[in-house]
Amino acid sequence: MARKRTRGRSVNGVFLLDKPFGLSSNHALQRVRRLFDANKAGHTGSLDPLATGVLPICLGEATKFSQFLLDAEKGYRSTFSLGLRTESGDVDGGEVSRIDASNITLQQIEQAVETFRGDIQQVPSMYSALKHNGQPLYKLARQGIEVERASRSISIYEYHILDFRPGVIAELDVEVRCSKGTYIRSLADDLGQMLGCGAHVSALHRTLAGPFEESETLTLAALEEMRESCGPEQLDHLLKPMDIAVADRMAVELSETVATYFQLGQEVMSGEAFRNGQEGDIVRVFREGGAFLGVATVTEDGRIAPKRLVVES
Repeated sequence: MARKRTRGRSVNGVFLLDKPFGLSSNHALQRVRRLFDANKAGHTGSLDPLATGVLPICLGEATKFSQFLLDAEKGYRSTFSLGLRTESGDVDGGEVSRIDASNITLQQIEQAVETFRGDIQQVPSMYSALKHNGQPLYKLARQGIEVERASRSISIYEYHILDFRPGVIAELDVEVRCSKGTYIRSLADDLGQMLGCGAHVSALHRTLAGPFEESETLTLAALEEMRESCGPEQLDHLLKPMDIAVADRMAVELSETVATYFQLGQEVMSGEAFRNGQEGDIVRVFREGGAFLGVATVTEDGRIAPKRLVVES
């Protein structure tokens, strides 16, 4: 039986995209994949089409480590429109209620925002990608079906008011740094409910995704312009190394011989892990003086057990 032909190059790394307005995360990912002519790609946490900003895109073997970026903290700048509540919590949803917000004061907002800082419980939006019996909630919502959602524990590390513009539909600019699983549209909706006027997200920009900041990103238009005058290989310098997703983890090096057994999926002894690691720790694994081999879990006796392995081309 003939082997299935792999389309695209074997290129590994993380590209930091400044996602444009109006494009889905998957559409953006596919365009980046084609520009790099990569055989495999995956993103590390969706942004709604109406959102912009930092979207790390993993190419090739880097997709195996995308989960570590999914679990990382995020940062956002957003505009909340007070006085208008929508079904989806953003400008795309139908109007639920409209209440004059001209009597809302900055002091009231500051007092309300304070209650959302720290560890809190949040009920996810019906327009989220979370699944209920295998079906994404947003698909059920579009059919007019609402299901009960359990609240989830999240952390709001920072929640700053940047600007407030009073009015019948007042506008509030905020900056938020939060844990994974935080829905900014739910944050806006909950704030609006607390203020008694309703609210929705009218603009959303991701400024931070794990170790990546917006200053490190490149726009899709800029990438396309570069590609017009060069081959895909000439874009590879734009990629972050694969192990950057786990750069905060301890690094261990293996000799050539031991590395061979590790790449075969076997537990191996590591003096560094034995001396400095704790059982259950995730560590980065490198060939001595060379390539990134993957990540491993430290075992009770100080060995390291392969968790995600890089397939070297």
